[in-house]
Amino acid sequence: MLTVSQLCKTVTTTNGKLTILDDINLNLKQGESLAVSGPSGSGKSTLLSLLAGLDTATSGSILIHNTDITHLSEDGRAEFRARHVGFVFQSFHLLPTLTALENVVLPLELKGSTDAIEQANKLLFEVGLSARSDHYPNQLSGGEQQRVAIARSFASNPDLLFADEPTGNLDTKTGKQIIDLLFDLNSKQNTTLILVTHDNNLADRCSRNMQLDSGRCINQDSYA
Repeated sequence: MLTVSQLCKTVTTTNGKLTILDDINLNLKQGESLAVSGPSGSGKSTLLSLLAGLDTATSGSILIHNTDITHLSEDGRAEFRARHVGFVFQSFHLLPTLTALENVVLPLELKGSTDAIEQANKLLFEVGLSARSDHYPNQLSGGEQQRVAIARSFASNPDLLFADEPTGNLDTKTGKQIIDLLFDLNSKQNTTLILVTHDNNLADRCSRNMQLDSGRCINQDSYA
């Protein structure tokens, strides 16, 4: 489903060339989950951006369903993301002027779904927020906002879901609920899940774990 080969990212600074990622290799099957961990500045967020087609690599390849997104134009990558990719962010990124329902409806309407409201209501029910569907983000708790964000990310039934510190702004109890919800929906939709996290409990739930340090992969395990 996802094959990464010899992926590198370098930038030029006033002090010369800076290597952010160096020779990253990875293979993930549909439905697998990967936790990417490592200290600040190790390249985790850059890797996520490259795999999602939000940034461009210096060299190497990223194959998603046999499409090498490193060869796509910016518009091509945007179109590919719309068809195949979902996101969950630490800071939720909900639109403040839209209700919970409208935030989930939006990607469905952009995709051209004829039953967007029905699908959005179903997803809000699955994340336990049917009673809060007409509330705006500033009327929701952090955990509720993240549940709306998760419903929105699964709305387009993505093949690949990226989550950047999805429990980073939540307390331990709420974070556990979000983890359970994320993996429950992941299992139902057979989505391939890639998470950047410092949360060991979240990393342990993943079938695979990759540790980065100074832009290089120092450990990559498979869990039974």
